[in-house]
Amino acid sequence: MRPATATAAAVTTLIGVGAATVAAGRYASSAALKVPPGKPLPGEPRLTVHATAAGQITLTRCLASRRPGTYGLAGPGVHAVVGPVLDDVPHSADTVVRRLERVVSGKLEVGSRVTLTPQLHTGTPAALGLGYQDVEVPGELGVLPAWFVPAARSTWVVAIHGIGTTREHPMNLMGFLHRMRLPVLDLAYRGDPGAPRPAGGLGHLGDSEWRDLDAAIRHAVRSGAERVILHGWSTGASMALHAAANCGLRDRISGLVLDSPVLDWEATLRALATARRVPAPLLPLAVRAARGSTGVHGDRLAEAADPQGLRVPALVFHGPDDHLAPWQPSRELASRRADLVTLHTVRDAPHAAMWNADPHRYEEALRRFLTSLV
Repeated sequence: MRPATATAAAVTTLIGVGAATVAAGRYASSAALKVPPGKPLPGEPRLTVHATAAGQITLTRCLASRRPGTYGLAGPGVHAVVGPVLDDVPHSADTVVRRLERVVSGKLEVGSRVTLTPQLHTGTPAALGLGYQDVEVPGELGVLPAWFVPAARSTWVVAIHGIGTTREHPMNLMGFLHRMRLPVLDLAYRGDPGAPRPAGGLGHLGDSEWRDLDAAIRHAVRSGAERVILHGWSTGASMALHAAANCGLRDRISGLVLDSPVLDWEATLRALATARRVPAPLLPLAVRAARGSTGVHGDRLAEAADPQGLRVPALVFHGPDDHLAPWQPSRELASRRADLVTLHTVRDAPHAAMWNADPHRYEEALRRFLTSLV
């Protein structure tokens, strides 16, 4: 082969390899960042319904189905709520029996495939017997729908759900917050049903979404809130940290509640990609592609979560069984700012399900924290 021909062939090969590498990275990044709201998080096992009885449901036995606490049970056309494991009820070695609290919608059939979810409720706050208003928050990309549950205090709680859930997730705590007389603004942000679609349809793990939270804070203050407390789950917790550091009205933020916070976006992106069966060699490409195609960058999150920059008290709920958002960064945040950060460790709970593992203990810790702020 002539030298010029050989060189051209080599360049063509390199271009082909480069294009394939870019395509592989985009595929891996998209697999991680396209997490439809309201769908089970990747990695959550599907369970088979083996039997139902009065107040009981028998499920496939695994680590997930034996988790302590209270969970939603979601499947095609059905949503139910299950309580603790009933060890004293007869069952086969490959099944587990849990208390069936209620069937919210649909019907549980033997053979149905279902998934545990931290989201107990469906619908609107009216399902909890709470009065509420549908409000529209002007956002960067367009109008953001939100629910406002009024109460007597002038300090509002702005609730921000995380990946894999919707604004129905914070309904787990609405009754508790209402009993504390705290108004709640529950936001749907970019990518949620009824909210504007983000560029490329990809989530940014809070890196851009926080600007929708900024809009919600401004709406709350315009509507009469003297102070706000930000309660975020998962990427919603990351959004809360971004807002506390960068919001133009950050002086109105009196406290943060961070549940399963995403503090290391690369680790979470890798975990999401792995759970979606992205091959291990593609994981570094996924990180690189996320930086290039979405603009997500860990430096901004690191700055927002810098312990030395924290100005307001924070209560963190997190634990070692969260496989999507590592627990260690939460421990470091608490140890480096013990004057402002309280870490409430929750075991045997997956991502964004710290309340589910022990609702009473969670709410008692939250009650003490909120009482000090209002």
